[in-house]
Amino acid sequence: MADAARPGPARRRGAALEQAILRAAADELAESGYAGLTMDRVARRAGTNKNAIYRRWPNRAALGVAAYRQLVEAESEPPDTGDLRGDVLELLRRANRTWSSPYGEILRALLAGAADDPELLAQVQESSRDGGSGMWLKLLGRAVARGEASPDALHPRVATAAIALLRNEYLTRGVPTAPDGVIVEIVDEVYLPLIRGRARP
Repeated sequence: MADAARPGPARRRGAALEQAILRAAADELAESGYAGLTMDRVARRAGTNKNAIYRRWPNRAALGVAAYRQLVEAESEPPDTGDLRGDVLELLRRANRTWSSPYGEILRALLAGAADDPELLAQVQESSRDGGSGMWLKLLGRAVARGEASPDALHPRVATAAIALLRNEYLTRGVPTAPDGVIVEIVDEVYLPLIRGRARP
């Protein structure tokens, strides 16, 4: 008597399928950059079809942002050196390294791809290794707890002032990295005085 047919692999659904798609998209980003990211290639790598992807992410940019989050997840926590100056220097130096790396190329392409979608653009910025406002607010929250800063400094625009200045260096000078002296100057001459001056009289 013939053996009963063996059941095929269980069909993935829900979170399992979503994670498979994200892993496939992250691998495509790492190998080919944002320019090489296509729904067809991600579907083939994930062993699914394009419809399954489009049901979760409406376009390539949205999928790219989600996949980029997968790539940078390992560095999603702000540094904790024990003091505010050390934390800010380390986070800016981390950003400086990232912008000149392959991940930086992916991030710049994602920023360009999401330029016409404010909500998507905000997601890209929040996901970047230079730290979105959530990471900077967490870093400042630790400083407040240590007594190094006033709670009045816990404002998103204040918190992200240092990284905004560093990004401005890239834009105005047309280079992917800034000299370390510029980073130290941003911290010591602008950021720390701004934070310390936020206390109400």
